Amino acid sequence: MVEIEIDGRKVEVSEGSMVMHAAEKIGTFIPHFCYHKKLSIAANCRMCLVEVEKAPKALPACATPVTQGMVVRTQSERATKAQKSVMEFLLINHPLDCPICDQGGECQLQDLAVGYGGSASRYEEEKRVVFHKDVGPLVSMEEMSRCIHCTRCVRFGQEIAGVMELGMSHRGEHSEIESFVGQTVDSELSGNMIDLCPVGALTSKPFRYQARTWELGRRKSVSPHDATGANLIVQVKNHQVMRVVPYENEAVNECWIADRDRFSYEALNGEDRLTRPMIKQGGQWIETDWSAALDYVVRGLQDVHHQHGPASIGALASPHSTVEELHLMQQLIRALGSDNIDSRLRAAEPVNPQEGVRWLGMPLAELSNLQRVLIVGGNVRKDQPLMAQRIRQAARRGAQVHAIHAQVQDWAMPIRQQLVTPAADWVQALASVASAVAEIKGVPAPVQASVSETARAIAQSLCSGERKAILLGNAAAHHVRASSLLALAQWIAESTGASFGHLGEAANTVGAQVVGAVPRSKGKTAAHMLQPGALKAVFLLQVEPGLDTASTGAGLADVGMVVSLSPFKANADVADVMLPISPFTETAGTFINTEGRAQSFHGVVRPLGDTRPAWKVLRVLGNLLGLQGFDQDTVEQVREQALPQGWESKLSNATRMPIDALPVNAEPVTASLYQLDGLVRRAPALQRTADAKGGH
Repeated sequence: MVEIEIDGRKVEVSEGSMVMHAAEKIGTFIPHFCYHKKLSIAANCRMCLVEVEKAPKALPACATPVTQGMVVRTQSERATKAQKSVMEFLLINHPLDCPICDQGGECQLQDLAVGYGGSASRYEEEKRVVFHKDVGPLVSMEEMSRCIHCTRCVRFGQEIAGVMELGMSHRGEHSEIESFVGQTVDSELSGNMIDLCPVGALTSKPFRYQARTWELGRRKSVSPHDATGANLIVQVKNHQVMRVVPYENEAVNECWIADRDRFSYEALNGEDRLTRPMIKQGGQWIETDWSAALDYVVRGLQDVHHQHGPASIGALASPHSTVEELHLMQQLIRALGSDNIDSRLRAAEPVNPQEGVRWLGMPLAELSNLQRVLIVGGNVRKDQPLMAQRIRQAARRGAQVHAIHAQVQDWAMPIRQQLVTPAADWVQALASVASAVAEIKGVPAPVQASVSETARAIAQSLCSGERKAILLGNAAAHHVRASSLLALAQWIAESTGASFGHLGEAANTVGAQVVGAVPRSKGKTAAHMLQPGALKAVFLLQVEPGLDTASTGAGLADVGMVVSLSPFKANADVADVMLPISPFTETAGTFINTEGRAQSFHGVVRPLGDTRPAWKVLRVLGNLLGLQGFDQDTVEQVREQALPQGWESKLSNATRMPIDALPVNAEPVTASLYQLDGLVRRAPALQRTADAKGGH
């Protein structure tokens, strides 16, 4: 540790730290533009000049290493004069368009110009003009004359997103930030460039000219998309969501969010929103009130229950629903005497009720510190962008990343070894790695398999290093031999000292298992429920068969009563009644992310039209049906029942399932980046991206 003095205060920092790091540690603010705690040091804005005792001139705090006994002054006359000189240069070419700038009110340059800018400019020459660029539907580069060349966006692409999509061309005052040869910015994390830009050169294209920042209310929430559980700030005006930005949580999403977390809010205000209950009569949809709609559902369920028995009733529940909604949905179905409920909509293998709740097997933050990692099945970059970002940081520090998948994929990180083989052979491929590990360790292999050179190289890597993980992606979780893949991952992990688990597909994949939204002993799986003649009545909780399931959903055409609970006009072709339920911004609830972290949130706007929270709708249905256990008055009471003390003990990837290494013909069904759930599917800007047009 090195001790230095900043403005008369002593502080100890690790050797190799910069003056800026020491200042941050004691809460001393040093003005800056190019410096960012998550990016490499560029030292090109020079705004952070400070006075260092015995140094002949002011030095940049972000690029000056600390030395023992160093004395730094950040607010001395010399330091302030240097900072004001830099600000004068920065403002030479900056356009005077603050009144129309979307960044106005949250602009670093605007804020610092108040403290360090002059009241008048000595510059009388013409200001430069930089022509706008079109880089896609998400990020706007219409006002590049504002750019001060801090290169945060460039470094973000290189270091965090893993793709250098922007760069600086030309020299001197002709320098410009632009994409390569007119290409678009297509990274799944590209929206973070908007947050990083300190001057309003990069802005949100969907949000552009929609509101001023000081008009917006700011409310915390949690992403309803992938299994990361990214923390959000939802910005609201006139009870309408206007923008979504990250809420910093170092343990979960750091200070980043994926583009689908940021831009999916467009669907909340779209034309496809369902705002009143609707009943199908004579093939036509008719709006009605809640009383009539619920009475219709109750009578239909009672008729089916009486004529065909409870086993003819079932529910498909989206893992993007909240813990509270999933708990009441499974409670309703089971109170009716049925066990037909499933949230594993794309899974091809039946659930084993004796096994534990599948999860990541480690804290999310530990992904950044891994030294060895093997990912089986799935495209981590597109399926879990924020988890991929953490693994990318580990790879930048020397971690060896290996993959078993069906095709060569660009994960925007160095991949040491890849076993590219059809999904039918994944179990055999992982068994090959296990056999190689067995050879190295001198122990019997769990199943016999030939060992390829690639498998041997992966095994040797996993047998070295300290922090290691075998992670199963979405396609592996949906594989018809999912349990065999997990069993092999468990054996390799135990033999090499690694952790193992599932990356996780949806915001509440773990929560759905915790509350029992899966079939038990005699219950039908989602795949079975969607077969013709399997059911006579079915609930679809935020599910769109054919898009959210491994089946086309054709089996629902003959079901007598299909109840669709969705924020959107979904399932109009198969449903008999559509009940408008609140999306995550209009209700309170809880998501449990892939690391087993329960995160609760509140609604940020009032429900649209006659929309109602799904947990309230299910509670009322339970009461109307005369069922026990539906007397909750608040969402907190539902949460207490759903997540009793000690629920975390259910988290376990341990399995005793036998390994079946025979090839299978069934291909796992996964959702592409912008088809994951109903929100992203209805967000116009996301659907215009290259990923949406080409899938992944």
